[in-house]
Amino acid sequence: MLKLFLMLFTLNSFTIIYSQSVKQQIDLLFKDEFFKSSIIAADIYNLTTEEYLYRSNEKLLLHPASNMKLFTSIAGLLFLGDEYQFITSLYYDGEITSGTLYGNLYIEGGCDPEITTADLNIFVGALKAMNVRAISGNIYADLSFKDSLYWGVGWMWDDDPSTDAPYLSALNINGNSVKINLNGTNVGQPAEVILNPSSEFFSIRNNTMTVFGKDEEIFFITRNWFDRKNEIIATGRVSLGRTNNNPDGDKKVNVLNPEYFFLSLFKETLIKNGISVSGELNISALPLINKYVTSITTSIIPVISNVNKNSNNLSAEMVLLALAERFYGRPATFENGRKVINELIKLIGYEPTKYRIVDGSGVSHYNLVSAELIADMLKYIYKNEPQVLRNLIQTLPIAGVDGTLAKRMRNTAAFSNVRAKTGTLSGVSALSGFVIAANGNQITFSILIQNYVNQADRAREFQDAICRILAEYR
Repeated sequence: MLKLFLMLFTLNSFTIIYSQSVKQQIDLLFKDEFFKSSIIAADIYNLTTEEYLYRSNEKLLLHPASNMKLFTSIAGLLFLGDEYQFITSLYYDGEITSGTLYGNLYIEGGCDPEITTADLNIFVGALKAMNVRAISGNIYADLSFKDSLYWGVGWMWDDDPSTDAPYLSALNINGNSVKINLNGTNVGQPAEVILNPSSEFFSIRNNTMTVFGKDEEIFFITRNWFDRKNEIIATGRVSLGRTNNNPDGDKKVNVLNPEYFFLSLFKETLIKNGISVSGELNISALPLINKYVTSITTSIIPVISNVNKNSNNLSAEMVLLALAERFYGRPATFENGRKVINELIKLIGYEPTKYRIVDGSGVSHYNLVSAELIADMLKYIYKNEPQVLRNLIQTLPIAGVDGTLAKRMRNTAAFSNVRAKTGTLSGVSALSGFVIAANGNQITFSILIQNYVNQADRAREFQDAICRILAEYR
């Protein structure tokens, strides 16, 4: 860190005293020992003057990590359009007599990644407006929108139960995750395990004990992923007075079989609102004879915003599947989504067979693209797709302000200027986006770094330094 600080201090001095070019300044950064064992590729283009400011290893095939989300976002905005909506619909069969539905409810999933427990009140409210007070039959999930694959190609088994590896379904809720807090109230007794949302869908194995002092506290929370169960396991010592006021939870884990999680929360919401349910929860296609009740809809723009600002993997994969369904029909598949991304690559003038695209989020290490491809994709929409550009820009993290860039590039010329997508995997760091130079020129860039060990912060510091150089460019 000290070496990098000294180098950047020297770089600042050079900029002021010698007015070095962008290339000279970045070349100086790349002489660091960090790059003797690591790989960096950069493609930086001045959109205003239409000239390259810097290129190095730009054709090298590297892992994009979450920079893959740029492909998915742009394809979604370009091919689905900004008026596209994810639709989750409620239907029933049978008849409603004297407040009782003598039949079944069906929820047709539309791969909406943004539905929360609160949204279920839309369904409940519609049923109450129909004077439904009891359901004699079952509640079914229609999952025909997508295939049965619950993870992307090349996703790693040991990422379970991280929310970075969400289980994918046509019917998603609460990001297919659950938040867990521990509350120590009585020394010598187990701490309280609090789930958000609270649901009987989960079982709990509580092996905690409340201790007096904060310095004695050490605990571990997980889901029983090894046995493929939705069992929450809490183990360890929890300090007295610890409360469940952490909005992000002491731990957040993914949920197995999220469609059943959705159905369970829906049933519980019905019961809380005075509507009894006699039947079971299960999977079934919507029958040909059915009656429509209402829908939950989500616009693509907030979904893309979650994809980029928060680097949400579930949202990215649902956009990819929406693309697959739009152009190739149901069931939507990763393979058909990949075909749509390939059409985007062709559109910007490249041969897709020279790259490897396997998912929409970049979770997979199988993905291989180049900094050149990413930069030219951004260049293409800048020159040819102004509406896509406007929509994309508003969804990208802003340096030092929000999203995954909220804590980066503060107190520099890049602050509140750089708008870019981050990307992080083990040994991989990526940053691609836009910056306005001090002279007003618009610049697009892609910086891919990989093959390092335990130095992700260092890799990000180099990216931030390059962004500062570009922001100060005159």
